[in-house]
Amino acid sequence: MSVAESGEIFDRDCRACPRLATFLDGVKERYPDYYCRPVPPFGAPDARFLVVGLAPGMHGANRSGRPFTGDHAGILLYQMLHKYGFASRDHSEAADDGLLLVDCRITNAVKCLPPDNKPVGAEINTCNSFLANELMTLPENSVVMALGGIAHRAIVKSMGFRQVEFKFAHAALHDLEQFQMLDSYHCSRYNTNTRRLTETMFDAIFAKARELLDK
Repeated sequence: MSVAESGEIFDRDCRACPRLATFLDGVKERYPDYYCRPVPPFGAPDARFLVVGLAPGMHGANRSGRPFTGDHAGILLYQMLHKYGFASRDHSEAADDGLLLVDCRITNAVKCLPPDNKPVGAEINTCNSFLANELMTLPENSVVMALGGIAHRAIVKSMGFRQVEFKFAHAALHDLEQFQMLDSYHCSRYNTNTRRLTETMFDAIFAKARELLDK
């Protein structure tokens, strides 16, 4: 049975991508205490707000086992989640730290750590069925935030739409029929350090998400 047929949104033991599975084996040898598996979604199962990132970071989610936890990319994200009422506090330290998300879940387009943080097309496509199944669980009037172009395209693909009809642009809002997708530049260290994404810009994205959900 395929992932699509099974309805699974996650498989902790998945090794469907040989390059990623082999890479994770090597990382586990170097860092025995790291999680080094496909990273599960984190948050409320019935959430109306879904944040979709690219993939786990080497010393973040791949270490901790929770999306955007343990590296720079999660700092601003969890601050904004807390500010707008989606998280019980403004920082995420570890998978067992007691942090709760409220009407929110965080997932990734690719569930395994890729070399150099760059999954290849085949890996994104292989993992896409998990994302498609997860999107199908969203309640009516949900909002999906795409962090970066790869996450955006993975969402469009998973819904069966044509990429040309939904172009990624920071702060763009797209109607994907079952939910609305809100685009943002990824909150990576590179984007925040270069000011491609500022705190003010990211704050405005979350304000928009909150507004859409509160209508």
